[in-house]
Amino acid sequence: MLENRSIPRCAVIPELAYPDIGKAIAWLCGAFGFTLRVRIANHRAPLNVGDGAVILTELAEGHRVDYGHSVMVRVENIDRHYEDAVQHGARVLRPPADYPYGERQYSVEDFAGRRWDFSQTFADVDPTAWGGVPGEL
Repeated sequence: MLENRSIPRCAVIPELAYPDIGKAIAWLCGAFGFTLRVRIANHRAPLNVGDGAVILTELAEGHRVDYGHSVMVRVENIDRHYEDAVQHGARVLRPPADYPYGERQYSVEDFAGRRWDFSQTFADVDPTAWGGVPGEL
């Protein structure tokens, strides 16, 4: 299989539009610990996100950031991650909390108003224990 250095090997890669690619790179890398893969002028920038990725794209003039969705990212130390995000100015939507399905999660809004959810697994819980219906893993 051929390797392309600018496009990560992940099967699913969200593309997120921002009004200022440079500011988005600096903020997301600083606040969330992402790393820049490559910057392509001022219109595209793939970022490494753990073993996944996101691609930042240029937000067309007159358009706004879409508030109808969020991106969930797994992290290893959610409380430290939360502190870093808040220190970089993330607006807290939901502080870290433990959930019965074995995840500790928090939600914030970045500088452009995009929602991000972060999650850390703390227990392997049978979905039937909290009312879930198991599917195929």
